[in-house]
Amino acid sequence: MLLQEPIRQLAQSSVLCWLATVDAFGQPHVSPKEVFAMVDDQHVVIANIASPHTVRNIATNPKVGLSFVDVFVQKGFKLQGLARTVATGDADYSIWAGPLERMVEGKFNILSAIVLQVQSVDPILAPSYRLYPQETNEQGQVDAAMRR
Repeated sequence: MLLQEPIRQLAQSSVLCWLATVDAFGQPHVSPKEVFAMVDDQHVVIANIASPHTVRNIATNPKVGLSFVDVFVQKGFKLQGLARTVATGDADYSIWAGPLERMVEGKFNILSAIVLQVQSVDPILAPSYRLYPQETNEQGQVDAAMRR
């Protein structure tokens, strides 16, 4: 089980996720995504609302990275895996896009669903958690972020 409960909880508290793809020339691209959901313990689905470059890059190279961070506690996760695009006319579109459609409530037109099959998960931590583990805690990080 790759997408365990702590990962799911942190994803739900994140406003954006960041999807990294690579174009045909090997140039990396990182794009913010506002609408995403964890469908099961191995899949994340992301709404293609205005992402023609992302879709094109995935068609060329399905290897992607997805990260999300709670900017206040300064913790998150990096997911890596293979992505594919599911178009509105595809037989399984409603299965993947269902959670996304419920989230947007008609505010956005979802052009397709980007389905990420997660192969690995790594934590993202602010350096202070590693450098000062005795002094660093989530509430302290939130307080410091609010002061800044």
